[in-house]
Amino acid sequence: MAVTLHGVVVILIFYVTVSAGTEETYSNYELVSEEEPIDEGPRLDYNDPTWCHPLSLANGDFSCVSPRGRSYRGTLGTRCEMTCDRGYKLVGKSSVHCLANRRWSGTAFCRQKRCRVLHLNPHGRYTCSQGFVVDSRCDYTCKAGYRIIGQHSRTCQPDGLWSNIEPVCTDDDPPKIRCPMSRAKYADPGALTAKVAWDPPVATDTADKAPEVILVGQEPDTAFKEGGTVVQYKVYDLARNRAGCKFIVRVVVRRCEVLNPPLHGYLSCSSDTNNYGAVCEYHCEGGHERTGTSSRVCQFNHSWSGAPAECTQMEFRTNVKTVSALMDQFYEKRRLLIVSTPSLMNQEYRLQNLMIQKSRCGLDLRHVTVIELLGSAPQERGRIKTKPLHPGVIEGLRQAFRISRSYFSMLILDKNGVDRERSITPMSSDELFAYIDDFLLDEEERDRLEIHRDVCV
Repeated sequence: MAVTLHGVVVILIFYVTVSAGTEETYSNYELVSEEEPIDEGPRLDYNDPTWCHPLSLANGDFSCVSPRGRSYRGTLGTRCEMTCDRGYKLVGKSSVHCLANRRWSGTAFCRQKRCRVLHLNPHGRYTCSQGFVVDSRCDYTCKAGYRIIGQHSRTCQPDGLWSNIEPVCTDDDPPKIRCPMSRAKYADPGALTAKVAWDPPVATDTADKAPEVILVGQEPDTAFKEGGTVVQYKVYDLARNRAGCKFIVRVVVRRCEVLNPPLHGYLSCSSDTNNYGAVCEYHCEGGHERTGTSSRVCQFNHSWSGAPAECTQMEFRTNVKTVSALMDQFYEKRRLLIVSTPSLMNQEYRLQNLMIQKSRCGLDLRHVTVIELLGSAPQERGRIKTKPLHPGVIEGLRQAFRISRSYFSMLILDKNGVDRERSITPMSSDELFAYIDDFLLDEEERDRLEIHRDVCV
């Protein structure tokens, strides 16, 4: 409809559009001068199905509603909803419509979704089917000697997050160690031990290049005692996984049968008395002397060397004519206590003789023989117990040890015949024994004396 107002033509145009049951009204008013031609622009034609260019959405799709129905996607007024395929995210307008200027009201595209890059495990690796995009599956594996803790795979989800928790590789494989073979060795001669050596074991581990090896027990190349000794090694890797091994070191002591002491005698043995290399010496009690071998040795073949010795009643020959012949019989066997008196009636002698008679047992335990020089010439006598001495021997003793006939005296000689102590007054048994024990007995004799001290009680 056209209306003329004062030389101006007013053209009123109405458009009515119906789309999918909804009525939309578009109006456009345009004033046109009568003197100027009218530029009408693009013709709005609902019947033109390609008013806007056809839409395309890579990796996605769109759903359009057109005034003329679903089949007409590019007509004026068409509205399209944009959606992306799984694994893609819409960037831009989610909804566009076809404008009168033949353009869509916006643009959009589908961008592929990605999950973050997975961390590298220092003791393992992972492989992914499609990298780090949605639906890609990454499978984890660990190095030799390590075990996966957690799920073995993770999947990139549509929300851009990985499924499950990131697994870790832990070292649960214990180290490998092998000990030396168990071994046996004979004890050294005269000893109850033997030195045993071996090369320490070397440990290996799949994850740790130098696992810590610890010895539990005795060090190699040291003296091991008789019997079996367990030697153990432990090894730890950096993850504190533990392994161990052990072996036995056995020391064998070769032994002879136990020797029996001789009658009226005893044995003193080195080492453990009957082990290989042990030496046993024969000793006789006071008043007895040894006949036969002085010592025997335990040999490698479990037998003793030589034959057993015997202790027989000591017999001294007093019919010898020289002092040397008499002293030779006592050399290294007996100690001598020489008592000299000018008369049997001498009070000091009588007192000393009484104490000697009471201490005979103690003197025998200490291997002491008493020699008495009695009186003066020409009635001078000498004796050992009741056996008389030759006058030449008596004179030889007085000269050799400077023993006077004029007064009471007493001297003590050691087993080598050396003058060790003199007295011109009587000595009690306790004084005499104390001196002998402290100055004349060796350590072995003292020990022996302690064992037999009660014999004389």
